[in-house]
Amino acid sequence: MVHIFITYNYLLNIACVIYSFQNSSGNLIRSATNPTFLMLLSVLIIAAVYLLVRLQTRMLIKTRRLLKEKEQALDLIASQKIELEIRDKNLTDSLNYAQRIQEALLPSEEYFRNHFKESFIFYKPKDIVSGDFYWIGEKGDKLFIGAADCTGHGVPGALMSIIGMEIIEKAINEDNIEIPSRILAVLDKGLEKTFSRQKNIGTIIRDGMDIGLCVIDKKKRKLFYAGAFFPLYLIRNNNLIEIKGDKIIIGMNQEGLCYTDHEVDLIEGDIIYIFSDGYADQFGGIENKKFMYRRFRYVLMTIHQFHVNDQKTILEDNIKTWMGRGTQIDDMMVIGFKPLD
Repeated sequence: MVHIFITYNYLLNIACVIYSFQNSSGNLIRSATNPTFLMLLSVLIIAAVYLLVRLQTRMLIKTRRLLKEKEQALDLIASQKIELEIRDKNLTDSLNYAQRIQEALLPSEEYFRNHFKESFIFYKPKDIVSGDFYWIGEKGDKLFIGAADCTGHGVPGALMSIIGMEIIEKAINEDNIEIPSRILAVLDKGLEKTFSRQKNIGTIIRDGMDIGLCVIDKKKRKLFYAGAFFPLYLIRNNNLIEIKGDKIIIGMNQEGLCYTDHEVDLIEGDIIYIFSDGYADQFGGIENKKFMYRRFRYVLMTIHQFHVNDQKTILEDNIKTWMGRGTQIDDMMVIGFKPLD
């Protein structure tokens, strides 16, 4: 429209100049029927129309070109969107299948209760698959219970959890190791060997896990425990006893430091809790802070006399309330059981 307006004004100025020239020479047109003036006016009108048509044609061509480019861009976006949706579906399907594999490897709550009637497993992955895992095995008069948190979460953590379970089972069933600290030492060397291989880009993968490992001898009524960063809570006669793990990450113990064994005589009514750090580290509340172990211990002291199913429900409802509209930041796992029931 700006070009059209400028062209119109330009032609109008030409007409005014001609008109002024005719006035100054004494040839003022006094009649609209003057042939010269009519011819001049006709030429100007035709020129104006021609220029307007040319300008509009150019604008239409430019507009069509822009529309075509936008249509092509929209088509490209639509095709990319379809491609991303297909990839997302394939990835989700793969993760769901991986979840089924991981769940098949983890002992079910029913299987756990075959060994400990009074027990529960609160297990809440952050993603579809989890870096937290738990394990239970039996050999002779002894039961082995482990709870571990692998580096990260999701697919990397899930892959490491499979490797960790395999190393633990081999150490107990094939190497006949029954002392918790020695099992952790074997697990440490196994992970270090697996993840310290030089890659072709010259980097070294450094990954590890935190773990708590219990050995229950029901016949002797004893508990043996060793942990890497993971503590064990034993509640007895309404008192919480904390057995701390060593601050040595499994898979990153290059100095070969020894893990500590703890031995506890069990009595009727004892209840044991092993867990990952996901519950205590969850952000929430009014000030959006971590739940912290102090609150976690208070919750356990409050619910430990309830039925195990109720304990699990309370733990789940409590953390949901704490999170509010927030998102889960890590995998969560809490296992509670009475070792002599």
